[in-house]
Amino acid sequence: MKKGVSFLVTVALVALVSSLASASDPSPLQDTCVAIDEPKDAVFVNGKFCKDPKLTVAEDFFFSGLDKPGNTSINPVASNVTTVNVEQIKGLNTLGISMVRIDYEPYGQNPPHTHPRATEILTVLEGTLYVGFVTSNTENRLISKVLNKGDVFVFPIGLIHFQFNIGKTNAVAIAALSSQNPGVITIANAVFGSDPPINPDVLTRAFQLDKSVVKYLQSRF
Repeated sequence: MKKGVSFLVTVALVALVSSLASASDPSPLQDTCVAIDEPKDAVFVNGKFCKDPKLTVAEDFFFSGLDKPGNTSINPVASNVTTVNVEQIKGLNTLGISMVRIDYEPYGQNPPHTHPRATEILTVLEGTLYVGFVTSNTENRLISKVLNKGDVFVFPIGLIHFQFNIGKTNAVAIAALSSQNPGVITIANAVFGSDPPINPDVLTRAFQLDKSVVKYLQSRF
C-alpha cells in the first residue's frame, strides 16, 4: 500500500474510532465533578462547571422522593416520568448514568420517543406493560414484548421505543440510562409540535397524508 493511501486509511480509522468513542458520556478523570452554576474557580467538564472536590458533600449525590407516584393526569398520554439526572443530582456530572420513575394509568403510555445519548434498561415494579423498539432503516423491525412485575427490557441507544400499560390497574417502572443527561425526543411532539411548525407540505409527503390531516395533527400539539 502506498504511503499516501496508507495515511488516508489511518486518518479514516482514527475518525471512525473517535466518532464511536463520542457516542456516550466520556469517562471521568477525577473522583467527583459535582455540577455547579457558579463558574468562579471552577473547571468546565461535560457541559457543567465542577465544584472543588474538597467541598463535596453527601447532598451532592442525594435525591429523595422516587417512592412517590407521579401525577399521571397532567398530560393526554396518562403517564408521568420522574427524572433523576444531573439536573436533580449534581454529583452525577461525568458519571454517565441517570434514572427515571415512570407511572402509568390503565392504558396510559410513554409514547414513541428516543434518547439520543443513552441506552435504557427498564424493570417493571407493578403492572403489565407492552414495550418495544424499532430498528433503524431500512429494516424498521419492531422488537416487542409484554412485561410483568420483575421483568427487565433494554432499549438500545437512539432507537424509537415505547411503553404501554395494557393492564386494568396502574403500572410503575424504573429505568436506568447510560448518560448523565440522556435527552428525550418524543416523536409526535417533535414532528407535529415543533416551534415554529414544520411546513405542512413537508409532512404531507413524508407521512403520505392529506394536508388537512397534517394541519389537524399540528393543531393537537
